[in-house]
Amino acid sequence: MANVKLLDESTITKIAAGEVVERPASVVKELVENSIDAGARRIEIEIQNGGKALIRVTDDGIGMSREDAALSVKRHATSKLSTVADLQRISTLGFRGEALPTIATVSKFTLQTRRAEDELGTKITINGGKSQEVHEVGCKVGTTVLVEELFFNTPARLKFLKSTPTEANKIHDFIVKLALSRPQVAFRFINGNRTALATPGNGSLLDTLSAIYGTELTDSILTLKHDDDNLKLAGYVTKPNILKSYRGWQTFIINGRVVENRTISKAVDEAYKSLIPKTGFPLAVVIINLPQSSIDVNVHPQKIELKFDDEGRIFKAVYHAVRQAIEGKDDTIGHDLTEVAAAPETPHFEQLDLSKDFDEPPTPKKSSERKKKPKDDFDIEETLAKVAEPKEVPKPQPKVEPPKKSFELEPIGQVARCYIVAQGGNDLYIVDQHAAHERILFDRLNNYAERIPAQGLLIHRVMKFDSRETELIEKNLNVFAQLGFTLEPSGADEFRLIEVPLDASDTDAENLLRGIISEIFDGLNEADDIAKRIRQATLATTACKAAIKAGQELNFRQMEILLNELSTTAHPHTCPHGRPTIIKFTADDLAKMFKRT
Repeated sequence: MANVKLLDESTITKIAAGEVVERPASVVKELVENSIDAGARRIEIEIQNGGKALIRVTDDGIGMSREDAALSVKRHATSKLSTVADLQRISTLGFRGEALPTIATVSKFTLQTRRAEDELGTKITINGGKSQEVHEVGCKVGTTVLVEELFFNTPARLKFLKSTPTEANKIHDFIVKLALSRPQVAFRFINGNRTALATPGNGSLLDTLSAIYGTELTDSILTLKHDDDNLKLAGYVTKPNILKSYRGWQTFIINGRVVENRTISKAVDEAYKSLIPKTGFPLAVVIINLPQSSIDVNVHPQKIELKFDDEGRIFKAVYHAVRQAIEGKDDTIGHDLTEVAAAPETPHFEQLDLSKDFDEPPTPKKSSERKKKPKDDFDIEETLAKVAEPKEVPKPQPKVEPPKKSFELEPIGQVARCYIVAQGGNDLYIVDQHAAHERILFDRLNNYAERIPAQGLLIHRVMKFDSRETELIEKNLNVFAQLGFTLEPSGADEFRLIEVPLDASDTDAENLLRGIISEIFDGLNEADDIAKRIRQATLATTACKAAIKAGQELNFRQMEILLNELSTTAHPHTCPHGRPTIIKFTADDLAKMFKRT
């Protein structure tokens, strides 16, 4: 008896569905791309329960006839390919003819469509790939697809979906990227009966960026322009001081298709190298147009990856365009892009030393001057005291024992205005001054049982947020207030920042708050304690921004105070973000290095 058997059609279809429909965001991607291919100028996406309960995509495209609608839900039926040769010149987002039938296989599926020349439209309902029904129906021109109870008949796949907020965020992020690739299309995204995103659809990429990220971002926008024979590049990046902790707000668009590509990611990273921290990512919208024959989009079932025939050429084009924008060679910064512009002159990289930090440290002083307190420099004693003793009338406190020290270190000197070299017994220590001060400030802030001391801003900042950020702030105004950030609603998705933590008063308050909110959303899941997450992100980011920086010279007294304070913290060996603060070399370690053993 044969052990190898042919699978039945139902099983084959469900296996294939797993390649195309990985999660709710995959369904949205396929349906919205079909809408764009149909010439839609307005697309509305609605979801419930992160897309697991309901996904509805409505467009004003050309629609389908009854015959075409019936064929569209059959596997490998497509209007976008005729022969294998067409794979070399694909200009549509979809082309395999698998999306609708595979979605219908794993959901309760309804399609409703009408062309302008037809009096009535067509309605098709499919329940888990079975019992297909076709009816005439009155409806508007265009197409609406309703997907309910996704994966109801494949419980294993349903079980491995993420939480509702995570799945909703995946959909939100995809729509953002697609909206940037099609500024001429008006997108509206409704998440749980609330409009989470709306773009104007007026053809302006700058207006689309403003609608998504806020008008204030456009002040930090740098324009990308590059033209090299048949390769044209355009787009926007942000200045090195505008960062997020994840790569999600980088969008790469090749011939109108949103893709993921390591070559482009690496080129952007290299262009910003030494200008930003390793954990930060600038916004980037990179738009590349090149001959269709020089790329292969038939690589991934979801068409999110592609291959170039010349990866090196793409890397160089992106790198040079980003470097030129950062170095200010382009005088069109902040202007909108209506088409891919002509190439600028060749950039001269000797004008920016990549070995230095973006903010260069002051010129080193002579050794005879280093023991003196730098004039007009920060005072570490005052900085530490400011956190330890808030500017309020102190209440009588019972006498307490001084905190126990975990080590005793004696400073020897400072290296590269970044590291303190110290001795403890017979051992040698190297301390990162920024990470050490960050740990001290974090522990001090964390020890406050009541509200963290705050200082009012002389000029209040009105800040605009996206819908997810607004919802987070509205629900947690008291939590932010307890942590030193006093916010008041001042309009639709707008808040007035009135107070900031005392220790952050010298930092950029707006960027500090935005950095905190970004850190809260990074990796957020349904099971998280939001108040606890806000507290952790606020304390860690505030401590980081208020801590002394690399490049600041310390005298011996300042180094002694810093090491003494560090020795009394609960976790002296790492900063709040997990980076090491101290590296220790024992006498034996040194002997081995010098080959004395």
